[in-house]
Amino acid sequence: MQAPLPLPLSTPNRNLVRLTIVRGITWTGFLIGVVIGIAGLGFALDIPAVIAVMAVMSLINIGTWWRLGRPWAVTHSEYLAHLLADIVGLTLLFYLIGGSTNPFIGYYLVPVTIAAATLPWRHAWAVAAAGMAGYSFLMFFYHPVPQLGMPHARSWINLHTLGMWLNFALSAGLVTFFIYKMARALRNREQSLSRTRESALRNEQVLAVATQAAGTAHELGTPLSTMAVLLSEMREDAAGDARLEKDIDLLREQVDTCKTRLRHLVDNADRRRMASAEVRDAREWLNSVVQRWLVLRPDVDHRLEVAERRGQPRLAVDATLDQALTNLLNNAADANPNDITIHMDWNIEEVVIDIRDHGPGVALSIADQLGDTFVSTKSKGLGIGLFLTHATINRFGGGVSLYNHPQGGTLTEVSLPRSDTSA
Repeated sequence: MQAPLPLPLSTPNRNLVRLTIVRGITWTGFLIGVVIGIAGLGFALDIPAVIAVMAVMSLINIGTWWRLGRPWAVTHSEYLAHLLADIVGLTLLFYLIGGSTNPFIGYYLVPVTIAAATLPWRHAWAVAAAGMAGYSFLMFFYHPVPQLGMPHARSWINLHTLGMWLNFALSAGLVTFFIYKMARALRNREQSLSRTRESALRNEQVLAVATQAAGTAHELGTPLSTMAVLLSEMREDAAGDARLEKDIDLLREQVDTCKTRLRHLVDNADRRRMASAEVRDAREWLNSVVQRWLVLRPDVDHRLEVAERRGQPRLAVDATLDQALTNLLNNAADANPNDITIHMDWNIEEVVIDIRDHGPGVALSIADQLGDTFVSTKSKGLGIGLFLTHATINRFGGGVSLYNHPQGGTLTEVSLPRSDTSA
């Protein structure tokens, strides 16, 4: 299972979605303000022209939503065109409602801020220039609305001041919304890039270990063959000495076992590269792994517990995952072979296997490094087994966590994603 690709910082498609939301909120607010101004405050406006501008902007927003549902990538140029369309729409609306005397004139800062946060600098400056040109035009050409520049006849409230306050609240809310979304996308991207870098580093280390193992296996073949020849000659020389013949035969068996294991190592590696993961019942798979482990560690006193839940959790497994779990079981047995508890539980998304031993626990000084580097909890260990175990389980989309149990010993938690959708 490949590591997830990093999330882009903020694609033009995502930015256009946010801009469409901002546009919908903005023009809905403008519509409410116009209705209040006409019906409640007696604004003398060119109503057909105002409605026409708002209708056009609404059609643009509807068309944008339709366009976002198509499998076409949004370019920076297209995104720039949308921002310029917003500025043109604002200019036309403000031209009909007081021009530069309209307290909402400062809303020009919203598209300018969005452009600065999302577009290349040339495009951002184009939006800023367009906003400045629109504002400058409205300083000289507009349909005046007297109520916007003087106190209301029946109240002490200055509509211009109140409008500026409302404009600030709207602009601040929309800019905060957009910048927050950008910042969250940035954090997600940084986290994804960090995970990708860690995965790449782990893969490089696994490749280095595999390369060394292959070279070592090849180099061991020659001395083992030499030892086999010498042992055959020693067997002939020791003819008649029963005890010596027995020792030499034992050594020969051990040499043959080493040669067989090396040959199987190479064959299994080739076969695993070609094989695909098999989907099995998680309970049956765990029980089979534990039974094979007990053959290797007959001295272990263990207890296997499976949660009593409905359903049949299934996992995608192969021989490498079997070996990874066996490594963790061996670590628990090495810590203390007595009273090892293996517990399996699951939820709708994953299967969790807990391995509890009663050993000395994990030193806090190396707890954060286990599995990421060649660090071992054993006095003579190299840490390679735990490192490869982490790499294998991560390859299947799972994870391994080690904790010091409050009552002593180590709790190893293995989580693996389910390969079925039933709970």
